[in-house]
Amino acid sequence: MADSELAATQWWQTGVIYQVYPRSFQDTDGDGVGDLRGITAWLDYLVGLGVDAVWISPFYPSPMADFGYDVTDYTGVDPLFGTLEDFDALLAAAHAKGLRVILDFVPNHSSDQHPWFVESRSSRECPKRDWYLWHDAAPPGEDWRPAPERVPNNWMSHFGGPAWTWDEGTQQFYLHSFLKEQPDLNWRNPEVRAAIYAAMRFWLDRGVDGFRMDVLWLLIKDEFFRDNPPNPVYDGAQHDVKRVLPVHNADQSETQEIVAEMRAVLDAYGPTMGAANGGSSRVLIGEIYLPLPKLVRYYGAVPQLSGANLPFNFHLIQTRWAADAIADVIRSYEALLPAGAWPNYVLGNHDQPRLASRIGAQQARAAAMLLLTLRGTPTMYYGDELGMADVAIAPEQVRDPAEKNEPGKGRGRDPERSPMLWVSAPNAGFTRPDATPWLPLEKGWETENAAAQSQRPKSMLVLYRKLLALRRQHDTLHSGAIADVEAEGSVLRFRRVGLADGESTDFQVLLNLGMEVATVQCAAGTVVLTTLLDGEGSRVGGAVTIEGGEGLLIALG
Repeated sequence: MADSELAATQWWQTGVIYQVYPRSFQDTDGDGVGDLRGITAWLDYLVGLGVDAVWISPFYPSPMADFGYDVTDYTGVDPLFGTLEDFDALLAAAHAKGLRVILDFVPNHSSDQHPWFVESRSSRECPKRDWYLWHDAAPPGEDWRPAPERVPNNWMSHFGGPAWTWDEGTQQFYLHSFLKEQPDLNWRNPEVRAAIYAAMRFWLDRGVDGFRMDVLWLLIKDEFFRDNPPNPVYDGAQHDVKRVLPVHNADQSETQEIVAEMRAVLDAYGPTMGAANGGSSRVLIGEIYLPLPKLVRYYGAVPQLSGANLPFNFHLIQTRWAADAIADVIRSYEALLPAGAWPNYVLGNHDQPRLASRIGAQQARAAAMLLLTLRGTPTMYYGDELGMADVAIAPEQVRDPAEKNEPGKGRGRDPERSPMLWVSAPNAGFTRPDATPWLPLEKGWETENAAAQSQRPKSMLVLYRKLLALRRQHDTLHSGAIADVEAEGSVLRFRRVGLADGESTDFQVLLNLGMEVATVQCAAGTVVLTTLLDGEGSRVGGAVTIEGGEGLLIALG
């Protein structure tokens, strides 16, 4: 684990990605919903923070059944967010400031109002019928239920209930892995592939730096539509989708061919900023929730690695917050990575409870040091640099269809999507004082906003800025190897090893993921940073005492 198989020559290897959920970042027109001009307005903040790329969640034209993940036009901008000219201005401004722009792309499904689906459901004989997944009702059983009640198989929607909806006009079911307003595209159809790749090229031609592909592991379904096996450990408190094991409607082997085709589309384009050092300068990221042995297959086969550049690794989110469990994840991941593959880690996004709510405010500081000192590309979620927590959502405030479809099962994603906290002014500066934000603000926004934290030398924001500056300053941290990943009681420890042709500094990272004070042994070195933002410059060696939730970054030697 001390050796990296591939030199970090690409911006997406050495840089840090920052996710912006546009509805919640900055509203400039007073409708209570963030927009593209709002992102442009805060680009200097992102530069000052120290990130390298902005990943923007969907802003395409959409009925907003799933807040933009139900697309009616893959090459446009919804008026809620602005115009195509607004996007071009955002992209140009970001590039001028040295920031890359990554778009969220939704290839698995469209909106049911997309012209493709409108045509597809118009008749069984129409040219685009096979662009979506249609199926006859299951044969009648002894109870002779009517056809609209006889779903083709037992596949379940990720948003609750069966994954099939009956179309009265054409007397067949269509498949939707999510809402019935989000019909799944048929990725076995070459015309569908060509249309999606053309939409990708539309944005690449404009200069975007890559894509984050939504639910990439779900694109291909079993061609025989076989039932999934039942989940033997399912209980009624779990989400409906857990009733069966997704053997036939997820992670099908043919998906790898599609990922390679997507990658080839990006690889045909040169760099948007500066000169490339060989290889790809645009990045393909895949949203993939799979066990590590299956996840790493999405890099593609060795030696070409013609799959996703970064198949998102969500295992730090899914793993128990304890030193032994996280050490196991890091070691397993590093051991499973194909030769030449570049690792990555994610600790938060728009679908997961906020980091500070999952593990607590103090541990969130240790998590920041973990994310930004591990080997590989980190992805941050807007507001985590402020320690933002989940917002309480009253029943009448619920916006998320996942919560509405399965109330009380913890599906709601509204709490982690609340507006960004900018200043100590009405609505935290997110929107105009007389406007109503689309979701409520987090309590305490008057003091825990970006402007206020910038003035406090030991705030979470200052911690993130220092970590990001150190990561940029030291090639050991952004490109070096990782070694000696161990759990010692509640303390997670690992070394970052300097490059042979780079700086000589090696670093020791010590993170106390427990609540009690811990003491561990450490080689001689100098404290570069603590998550408590004290003790910098102190010499250490031998026994080192670490507070609960504290992290130390130590330059060895």
